[in-house]
Amino acid sequence: MSRFRHTVRELARNVLPVVAVTLGTRVALAEPYHIPSGSMEPTLLVGDWLFVNKLRYGPHVPLTHVSLPGYAEPRRGDIAVFVSPPQDPSIRMAPDEITPVLVKRIVGVGGDTLAMRAGRLYVNGVAESRGATPASDFTREPLPIFAWQHQLETSSASTRPTLHDWGPLVVPRDMYFMMGDNRDDSVDSRFYGPVPRANLRGTPTVVYYSYDTEAGLDWFRAVTEIRWRRLGTWIR
Repeated sequence: MSRFRHTVRELARNVLPVVAVTLGTRVALAEPYHIPSGSMEPTLLVGDWLFVNKLRYGPHVPLTHVSLPGYAEPRRGDIAVFVSPPQDPSIRMAPDEITPVLVKRIVGVGGDTLAMRAGRLYVNGVAESRGATPASDFTREPLPIFAWQHQLETSSASTRPTLHDWGPLVVPRDMYFMMGDNRDDSVDSRFYGPVPRANLRGTPTVVYYSYDTEAGLDWFRAVTEIRWRRLGTWIR
């Protein structure tokens, strides 16, 4: 019995510090994240694995609503990993994924006035430099899920918002409007609203692994279809 206790004691002495350091690093410093959809193409691809810098915005304390101070505030243009506000069942990737962890780009911060006209985003009245996305029947269709926007819209807003035509609306204080770079294949703040500051978890920094999820054979593509050129790519 004493030998068993000695073995348990030795295991605890050698293993627990490693576990504590690993968990502490994951909670406070960096955490891996993989890209499951094409909403951020061409910046991020399906099959990319990223390191997320959690120190930038301040690490979140698990099982609480507390976040420690970070060394930078979220800025317009940042790519951010965040916990989604509750999503309507019609847009969930899975029925039980009510508040999934997502990655999108911050296009508006508190106080910004945003609008989209014919697929081009306007921030505080200035059109972004990227071109407008070609319209389709889907992008012209007013959907009931966009009705939440009426709560934040200005008096000159469109009465029937669509994916390509909505706003102007004002982003509330301490909230962030998120959009995917692949605008017509992204479920983002247009559908579920601005994201509270407390929901932000960090910024992806580098692609440490990537493979083509469509090429090659099932079960082998993670080894045979590695995108070698993307390894070590810094994310901007």
